[in-house]
Amino acid sequence: MIHEEATGPVPVFPEPPKGFRWVERRGVFSLAGEAMGDFPFVDHAFCSRWRGASEGPFSGLNLSTREGDAEESVRKNGEILSAAFDLPVKRFATVRQVHGNRIIHLESTEEGSRLLEADGIITTCEGLAVGIKTADCVPILLLDPRAPAVGAVHAGWRGTAAGIAREAVEAMKKAFSSDPSEMIALIGPAIGPCCYEVDEPVRLAMTGEKGMAKFLRPLPGRAGRWMMDLAGANAAQLEDAGLRDNQVHGAGLCTACHRTVFFSHRGDRGTTGRQINFILIRPPA
Repeated sequence: MIHEEATGPVPVFPEPPKGFRWVERRGVFSLAGEAMGDFPFVDHAFCSRWRGASEGPFSGLNLSTREGDAEESVRKNGEILSAAFDLPVKRFATVRQVHGNRIIHLESTEEGSRLLEADGIITTCEGLAVGIKTADCVPILLLDPRAPAVGAVHAGWRGTAAGIAREAVEAMKKAFSSDPSEMIALIGPAIGPCCYEVDEPVRLAMTGEKGMAKFLRPLPGRAGRWMMDLAGANAAQLEDAGLRDNQVHGAGLCTACHRTVFFSHRGDRGTTGRQINFILIRPPA
């Protein structure tokens, strides 16, 4: 790793686990899951913060103004993303994330999803990239190759405690008759159990969700503090919802450990940007 800003020299990217690879498109660097490589009609990306127009604590490809970045910089970053993936800016559908478990179904490319409060989006619309923004929370991309249908999920600890990963699978079953055993899930970079320290209220919230207690490890000598495996908890929820374990793939990269490559709310002490994670069904050529 190097420590230059995300607008400077390209860093040495961390080695991804088996099943993931780094992809560069017109200067935008993202992680891709090889499990979706068998489906040429699908495109997806877990974007890094490289490279964009934002500066200072938001340096790089920040796609959010909610944390204080200049609107003009974020607009330029949207154009950079659009050019890299050959998709109009208006075809990237995001929502106002609220750390809940609401999933919305977009049935048209013209719906104003950015105004809706939710933490997940599902669709069968061709040419519509459904995406969520993260800076430590868990990004999940879902594919039902038979429908075909896709989904993007934002899972913080509150959403995880409310079972958002399972809710997304249930929403796809209801909307598209998706069979979970045929679905593929990719879990992108998020804060890891190495860095995610939580307190008693978080532990209590998690213990109300089936099987979540095992993803909390007590911190020796620190009463009321635990280290949490947020990505692991969401993988377990997906499997509990009916996905086969070999169809759930985790990137295993900690955003807090790799702050020159990813935005990290905790690692950057609350002042940072947001990277986008998205998936779409490409129209036939």
